[in-house]
Amino acid sequence: MKRLTWALVAVLLLAGVSAAQSPNRITIIYDSFGNNPKLTLDWGYAALIEYGGKRILFDTGNNAAIFEHNAKALGIDLTKIDFVVISHRHADHTSGLTYLLKVNPKVKVYVPDEPWGLFARGVPNSFYRQDPDLPAEQRYYNGHPPEILDAGTPWPGGDFTGVPKVTEVLPGFFIIPGVSTTPGTLELKELSLAIKSPKGVILVVGCSHPGVENIVKTAATIDPKVNIVFGGLHHIQADDAEVARLATALQGEVERVAPGHCTGEPEFAALKKAFGQRYVYAGLGTVHQLP
Repeated sequence: MKRLTWALVAVLLLAGVSAAQSPNRITIIYDSFGNNPKLTLDWGYAALIEYGGKRILFDTGNNAAIFEHNAKALGIDLTKIDFVVISHRHADHTSGLTYLLKVNPKVKVYVPDEPWGLFARGVPNSFYRQDPDLPAEQRYYNGHPPEILDAGTPWPGGDFTGVPKVTEVLPGFFIIPGVSTTPGTLELKELSLAIKSPKGVILVVGCSHPGVENIVKTAATIDPKVNIVFGGLHHIQADDAEVARLATALQGEVERVAPGHCTGEPEFAALKKAFGQRYVYAGLGTVHQLP
């Protein structure tokens, strides 16, 4: 009996050590550059962040089948996710939701707070002006609209929560909303994820439509030091002057960069030159330890 008791204690202690030593890391699940032959390259973005014992999925890529393939090839169990962040409504960040919600239908998904978007965010009936003098057949809902006009979604049953302001969803885990001011995506709402670490903010962005400098500025209100930025910086069509300007500007704002997705090949080159050893290659399938 004594031997059994000590054996049980040893197992529990080992389990505790294992849990305590669970790595803080980010794994790139979806992107269009990389050199892992087991994975499929495609335009889009998705990453798994494991930090402080939590597992967060950020975006889901452009194709549900490719997302499924890459996640399985990387040994990622999508049934064990604490929450999901969808940066914005574009298909190259949302399409994998079809597979994710098939295997994990109850997972909480944080999304941009926008009416009539993809995520079942309806509006109160006060959103339109009413004219009670019209005959009933000319009035919306015959003049008796429901209090909330429900919105549809390609993913009925998904547990979607809109984020209208900077929100600490778990201790040390913040979601930062922003709005695009870029022609072509004006008013597009986008979320970023900021994790407060002992060495500064770990920032994960989708496409940076609101401007990566604006996102970094907001992240700096959580902690003045931004340790690293992962994700797309949306400079795929920027001219040489703007590419150089951004690389120089970020040098003074963040310690390290790990650009991906829509950052743009010229911007990759400029950031690598500007940051030197502080540039982190983050191609598809790469795994990076986090502070």
